[in-house]
Amino acid sequence: MRATNRRSIQRKLLGVMLLTTFVSVVVALGAMIANDLLQSHRGWVNDIRAQAELVGSATSPALAFDDPTVARENLALLRQQPKIRAAAIYAARGQLFASYRPDPAQPPLPTLPEADGAYVADGHLHVFRRIVDHGQILGTVYLRSRYELYDRVFDYAGIALVVTLIAMLVALGVSFWLQRLVSRPILAIGAVAQDVIRQQDYSRRAEKISDDEVGVLVESFNDMLSEIERRTGALEESKRETERLNAELEQRVLERTAQLERSNRELAVATATAEQASRAKSEFLSSMSHELRTPLNAIIGFGQLLAADQLRASEEQKRTFVDHIVTSGKHLLTLINEILNLAQIEAGRLVMSLEPVALGDVFDDCRAMTEPLAAQRGIRMLLPERCTLSVVADRTRLKQVLLNLLSNAVKYNRDNGAVVLECTQAGGRVRVSVQDTGLGLSEEQVSALFQPFNRLGQEAGPHEGTGIGLVVTRHLVEMMGGSIGVRSMPGTGSVFWIELRESGAAVLPAQPAAAAQGPEAPAVADAAAEVATVLCVEDNPANLELVRSVLGFRPDLRLLSAPDGRKGVDMARNHRPDVILMDNNMPGLNGREALAILRDDPATAHIPVIAVTANAMPTAIDEGLAAGFFRYLTKPIDVAALNDAVDSALKAARKSGRP
Repeated sequence: MRATNRRSIQRKLLGVMLLTTFVSVVVALGAMIANDLLQSHRGWVNDIRAQAELVGSATSPALAFDDPTVARENLALLRQQPKIRAAAIYAARGQLFASYRPDPAQPPLPTLPEADGAYVADGHLHVFRRIVDHGQILGTVYLRSRYELYDRVFDYAGIALVVTLIAMLVALGVSFWLQRLVSRPILAIGAVAQDVIRQQDYSRRAEKISDDEVGVLVESFNDMLSEIERRTGALEESKRETERLNAELEQRVLERTAQLERSNRELAVATATAEQASRAKSEFLSSMSHELRTPLNAIIGFGQLLAADQLRASEEQKRTFVDHIVTSGKHLLTLINEILNLAQIEAGRLVMSLEPVALGDVFDDCRAMTEPLAAQRGIRMLLPERCTLSVVADRTRLKQVLLNLLSNAVKYNRDNGAVVLECTQAGGRVRVSVQDTGLGLSEEQVSALFQPFNRLGQEAGPHEGTGIGLVVTRHLVEMMGGSIGVRSMPGTGSVFWIELRESGAAVLPAQPAAAAQGPEAPAVADAAAEVATVLCVEDNPANLELVRSVLGFRPDLRLLSAPDGRKGVDMARNHRPDVILMDNNMPGLNGREALAILRDDPATAHIPVIAVTANAMPTAIDEGLAAGFFRYLTKPIDVAALNDAVDSALKAARKSGRP
């Protein structure tokens, strides 16, 4: 260990000496060589300029009398100067007058002479000197000489290297001698310090071998060891006691801290959960109460006006009241459906069928469903005539998303405006954007746009909306692996866009679907057909009366009714109706169970059964059609949909050859 320390400090001192010597020698030699080279360069340039001046003086008569022969003879005298590699005389206008090139392999002469000057290039010195006679410039002398200064640089480099090596050897010898005087006492102190640290023996002392500054250092070092030895004994005792107390205290602190942290976490989680649940419950109940009461107010109010005998309303007023009731009822139905969709999404029960979907087919369906609404207000629908892109999505949910965006664009647009739908492709994603020319939205409206019961653009005009459609739309897009966004500015309209993953697979054109309603059929029954029998199985008298009123306007139908599923099965077996309208939720025997009994009986298995139920969940619709219902109609009943379903069922019954 001592040898290692000794070599270390010796190398440091040696390095300092050698580096100092090297820098001094390099600086001194560099200054001398640089000065000599500078003086040599100046002398060389002055010599060549003087020769150029002599050549110019001898050649000036030849230039004056335009005698290039004499000029060439004068230049030929330069052969006595082997360092001159090329020379030339240029006339006053710059053309070459005479030249001298002893070695044809030399680079060509410059085409244009320069003004008086000298420069070094390609290992040669180039000098230009004007020929002046009585204040008139007759031409220019050009001399190219071998630049021997480079050779001198190499010579100096060799000399400098030898001198540097000699100086370094001398410095090395002096350094070894000086190290014995300086490093030995320091190394002795270091060796003692290492032993003290390694063995924890503070009784060791360093040997004093001189009375100079190093000797004072040794005495101070020994005094320090004595003080450390005295204090170490006292500290060791107190350290042991302190460590014992600290260990006990630390253990108690850790236990209390862990217990407090657990309590705080549990309390924070419980508090946050309770506050979130309370806030969500209050907000939901408040929003639901307002949204449900708004259409119910119109339905009940206008219904009371129609039922009031003391108020004599005209036929036109009654039609207006009925229109308000129907509109509010549809709005209430939309609200309920969207709440059910949102609840199903948040509960994680909505199932997506992701597959390649051709956007062109979906655009055509959306165009057909939104153009009539837009035409009522003179709004132009600009959709791509042909779109060959396809995306990975659920076709039904994608159509629902686009219909919601397009209907909003029409609803919140200005009269005689426009709605533009575009699709673009970039980086494996397809963006579909819907742009309107409405009043637009502020930044505050955009930031709160995708919150439940926040109606889109409600400040822009008296538009009715549930405020849930965009929330459902965002969830549907995200469940299909996409994203949704909006750009809007007040006064310029809005642009809503969705992005979905592009499908690389080829997509066949979609076949027209009946949207959970079975096969297509003509909307109007054959007037020449015989009277058909329809059996309505319904436990609610009001709903039964509604069906009776709707079908009562058709002379081609005869209506039978049953108050529950069991009696409905008996009446079907006894009367063999052409079509059965079946409520699904009935006490005792529900519609699904009654359908199973009818399908198992050969006498009633051929009768089309149409479900008329309030269960509008998508899973219930799919399960009902899979169970064998001919159509699946949801309450509130749409009159046109009911008539269309009955006509389709009658046509199917006649085709089946019912006895």
